[in-house]
Amino acid sequence: MKKTVFLGALTVAGLAAGAAAAGTLDDVKARGKLNCGVTTGLVGFAAPNANGEWEGFDVAVCRAVAAAVLGDSTAVEFVPTTGKTRFTALASGEIDLLARNTTWTFSRDVDLKFEFVGVNYYDGQGFMVPKELGVSSAKELDGATVCIQTGTTTELNLADFFRSNNISYEPVPIETNAEAQQQYLAGSCDVYTTDASGLAATRATFDDPSGHVILPEIISKEPLGPLVRHGDHEWGDVVRWSLMALIAAEELGITSANISEMAAGTDNPEINRLLGSEGTLGEMLGLEADWAQKAVAAGGNYGEIFAKNIGEDTPVGLARGLNAQWTEGGLLYAPPFR
Repeated sequence: MKKTVFLGALTVAGLAAGAAAAGTLDDVKARGKLNCGVTTGLVGFAAPNANGEWEGFDVAVCRAVAAAVLGDSTAVEFVPTTGKTRFTALASGEIDLLARNTTWTFSRDVDLKFEFVGVNYYDGQGFMVPKELGVSSAKELDGATVCIQTGTTTELNLADFFRSNNISYEPVPIETNAEAQQQYLAGSCDVYTTDASGLAATRATFDDPSGHVILPEIISKEPLGPLVRHGDHEWGDVVRWSLMALIAAEELGITSANISEMAAGTDNPEINRLLGSEGTLGEMLGLEADWAQKAVAAGGNYGEIFAKNIGEDTPVGLARGLNAQWTEGGLLYAPPFR
């Protein structure tokens, strides 16, 4: 068993090294389109709308990068991936970037040879149960059947949590969120476990969301963020700083409403450097001077993207919490643009 896992990791690592050698930034420019890996469908994070257009919190990262590189936030081919297929799709070069509620871990960074460029959502694993089950704590789930996506950190976290609390469970393996939702609502499992944000997004699609409870325990750290292949540092920089531009824009008060006015020049040198009215940050990245202006204009700053897709006024209904700016008691912190 160990041998198979090791060889699988080597295969992914080998694919990654080969795909990175070409230079993704040049490939994307030549192609005129960004190939972005997303989930198979998670409302608020990445899902097609009624018109078949992809939208959501992770989708906004893809669109910001496309806008920064190509000047067109619609120049994106969205590639749905599962927990099992996402890493092979990135390693093989099928996608240029994976923005798919994926947790930054040691083994994924080091062993699978990927590079996480930042965190766009600080999360943790939780549990959802039907209210009629009468459960108020995850520690009361002894003997429960649990729907869990394969190929995810949640599998290991679940095993650790139940073992450390000396309780048992029966896993019901599923591959996509849609399958998990179907099995959970059909009563094939008592519990659905995944990142707490994913539980909130899934519950928002139910006919009766109030009939389901997200239990208070958060049993892990799940820093979710976009990732690229190891060894392609030029492309990694573009994706990293496009994400940081969205975060910094919120901190600096740059919004989709005032960005044109601010891009003309302000008395704040960092805003001027970020938006390209002074300095050569775009040139350093191999992009146009207004790359960050285009990235932010694509869907707004980080706060606007959060509020529109997953915030408290949406069906998903998430509070900012850890995902507030560092100035507001959260963990969001963009390095200086200088």
